[in-house]
Amino acid sequence: MRLRPIDLAREHGLSTQAVRNYEESGILPLAERSASGYRVYGPRHAAALRAFLALIPAHGHATAGAIMRAVNGDAVEEALRLIDESHTQLGDDRRTLEDVEEALRGLAPPHEPEPLDPVVTFIGPLARRLGIRPATLRKWERAGLIVPRRDPRTGYRVYSSADVRDVLLAHQLRRGGHGLEQIARVLERVRVAGGPEPLQATLREWHDRLTAQGRAMLTGAAALDTYLGRA
Repeated sequence: MRLRPIDLAREHGLSTQAVRNYEESGILPLAERSASGYRVYGPRHAAALRAFLALIPAHGHATAGAIMRAVNGDAVEEALRLIDESHTQLGDDRRTLEDVEEALRGLAPPHEPEPLDPVVTFIGPLARRLGIRPATLRKWERAGLIVPRRDPRTGYRVYSSADVRDVLLAHQLRRGGHGLEQIARVLERVRVAGGPEPLQATLREWHDRLTAQGRAMLTGAAALDTYLGRA
């Protein structure tokens, strides 16, 4: 079966230039040429394009392209290594999600005593507020849980209201038996979400995203296997 660039492009709503670009970048195998110099594709090229487009939702555009270039360069082991790395990353993301859910499951809103300062506070008053030693806060800082700024005149640590929130969360999580690495992951997600309450609302979305990526990996693997059968 002889296929033109437009035939491959139409199946996926692409431009013919995109098809040519994929060939030139090694994502598609080289096309044959007609006597007049026009590109001529076949079922193998169509399978390669389907595989590439199926791999994108699973691995991202750059990694999907690297996988296809490896396959087309007879480096199947390299392609499988790239796929393994994506699966490892997905597993790590799932474990992080589980850590966050476990940590937040029993997390009560922190009890707020009378505020020390509406904007900032320092290490001594904050440690007394929590009934812990300043050395503990310095240890959390070294572990990356809290990163207070420094007063440019005195060099003292200055804790903003967001820092105080994170310290209170870290204190609760430590009392709940969570390790520093786990707490650091939780606090990072809290910062990205803008607080523990918004984070709770995004957990379902996070679950759905990981599930969609896992299913996309199955779809991409099937399409790649079909292409390998034609290679």
